[in-house]
Amino acid sequence: MYGLWKPRVLGAWRMPASGPAILAVNHSHNIDGPMVMGVSPRPTHFLIKKEAFVGPLGTFLTGIGQLKVDRASADRTAITDALGVLSDGGVLGIFPEGTRGEGDFASLRAGLAYFAVRSGAPIVPVAVLGSSGRPGRLIKGLPPMRSRVDVVFGDPFEAGDGSGRRTRAALDEATERIQKQLTSHLENARRLTGR
Repeated sequence: MYGLWKPRVLGAWRMPASGPAILAVNHSHNIDGPMVMGVSPRPTHFLIKKEAFVGPLGTFLTGIGQLKVDRASADRTAITDALGVLSDGGVLGIFPEGTRGEGDFASLRAGLAYFAVRSGAPIVPVAVLGSSGRPGRLIKGLPPMRSRVDVVFGDPFEAGDGSGRRTRAALDEATERIQKQLTSHLENARRLTGR
């Protein structure tokens, strides 16, 4: 990432130094995941759509510990693998919106709340800014080479209400709390970076 663009990483010290953690990353461009993997202070295992696991790229993603997920159904293997990463004290990366979009955390899927409540792992909000601006001259699908991309880590927070409940209502409440925290972090990151 540092060879192709100029990442500016802010707040990486907020990432817990050990133990399980979930990175909740906004997603507006296809380089957001690789950018966070490249600059994160700890190895990160992202849930990535199964369509990306083809040919040499699939072998590479599996080799670096990324997790394949079928977004069309409740993928039990992906859920078990993701919970395994957290129970082993690792870092799980999730795009809570489920797919690439505006990257504004406007509509969250329930997966993030489920993993956070089930595992008890803190959520670290991460804003990637500058990846979806103007297209590059060499490769239109990527930001211009050597352009600045800001990656802003926020303060970890707990998603649950402390009751330990895992009911549908508890997950819905956790999703609302998460959305407020992520939206607030994104606003702060935009203010901080001027984007």
